[in-house]
Amino acid sequence: MMKGKSWDDWIADYATSHQNRWNRLTHTVGIPMIVLSIALGLLAVFVAGLWQWVVGLFVLGWVLQFVGHAFEGKPPEFFKDWRFLLVGTR
Repeated sequence: MMKGKSWDDWIADYATSHQNRWNRLTHTVGIPMIVLSIALGLLAVFVAGLWQWVVGLFVLGWVLQFVGHAFEGKPPEFFKDWRFLLVGTR
């Protein structure tokens, strides 16, 4: 699954597209929002009205990711390989 690369190699590759401090800041806020929205999405099946929060967190989290990459001037790494989605959550 790791394509013959070590975890450290994946992190080093990811870091090359995350040098700008604003990009890192938007990721620091946005990635937890996305992860939380996924977790709450499971709970939303049982809690009425929670879906609006789930969708809001998810969309805002992704907006922050792309705003950060606009500051960075580089596309997100997951455009090259989906596994970078996992690296970003570390």
